[in-house]
Amino acid sequence: MSYKRPVSVLVVIYTAAGEVLLIERADHQGFWQSVTGSQDGGESLLQTAGREVQEETGIIAADHVLSDWQHSIEYEIYPHWRHRYAPGVTRNTEHWFGLRLSTPVSPVLSPREHVDSVWLPWQQAAEKVFSPSNADAIRMLAAKIGKTV
Repeated sequence: MSYKRPVSVLVVIYTAAGEVLLIERADHQGFWQSVTGSQDGGESLLQTAGREVQEETGIIAADHVLSDWQHSIEYEIYPHWRHRYAPGVTRNTEHWFGLRLSTPVSPVLSPREHVDSVWLPWQQAAEKVFSPSNADAIRMLAAKIGKTV
């Protein structure tokens, strides 16, 4: 069995107007999030971010502005997802990125991973995501683009 690495990216996809794209997980109805995914061996974090954006939304990151926010957090992996990691692995390090689009686009979702999408103002997006760290990343976005947090 191939286990996931406990190193991942979170990519907040947004517009300059402060709209944020959220996607709903296929395996947990009502779990809304930004793009996330584990780093593959041999990949840079920037490559991971671009790959995950394309896999989960169909958006080509190179066609937009992908930036490394130089911010990472460590968190406890939810128990129901620990089977994806090697035995004994309980923590993950997540690196935050932003992908700025000029206008909202309709993503092409991978039905295996996500079943719905929505563009929301950043405040509503921060409230809708299930993960506290994802909400923090969206609030960080607001500060980066000069919106009142």
